[in-house]
Amino acid sequence: MELAARSGTTVGLTAGDELVVTNTHGQQVVDTWALSASEASRFMSASHTCMRLGRLLIGEGDALLDNTRQPMLTLVRDTSPGDHDLLVPSCDAARYRELGVAGYHDSCHDNFFQALADAGLDAPPSVPQPLNLFMRVPIQPDGSFAIESPRARAGDLVRLRALQDLVVVLSACPQDVAPTNGEGRTPTGVEYDVVRG
Repeated sequence: MELAARSGTTVGLTAGDELVVTNTHGQQVVDTWALSASEASRFMSASHTCMRLGRLLIGEGDALLDNTRQPMLTLVRDTSPGDHDLLVPSCDAARYRELGVAGYHDSCHDNFFQALADAGLDAPPSVPQPLNLFMRVPIQPDGSFAIESPRARAGDLVRLRALQDLVVVLSACPQDVAPTNGEGRTPTGVEYDVVRG
């Protein structure tokens, strides 16, 4: 299935299902959230995940935890260079104003709420910290960091296995002001598929 550039969608997973996200054209960031299918108050938590792992990057075999420290997803395959950010919040209206944008601009923040509304699902009161698939945010020895052009190539993919029943929200990041999606600053679509367990 295709997720169009600048858009969002929801994907329902039951425990054992696997979600495959493919960077069709390369360098496209995909903001990714996971919510409990039974309790909207439980969501994938970057901070709880990093605390459990003891690091800021995830790799094959790592579990992503929810805000009650329960495993939600496992990264079972990653053919990309492995840049998946857990620090940067989803882009939103305030961020685009900071970047000098006047008027409305698509955002992952809005895609999150719109995708859940389109699916008739309840949303949490605020947008959780996403897992930013394919986003490159190198951390320097002095602790500083900055978003750089992604290294993900066309066809690179990640495969995530659901460890509980979930609603996953995906947003093909619409950032076209900063080089989040490459120096060309041109957001593109991605592909996703569900392998039922």
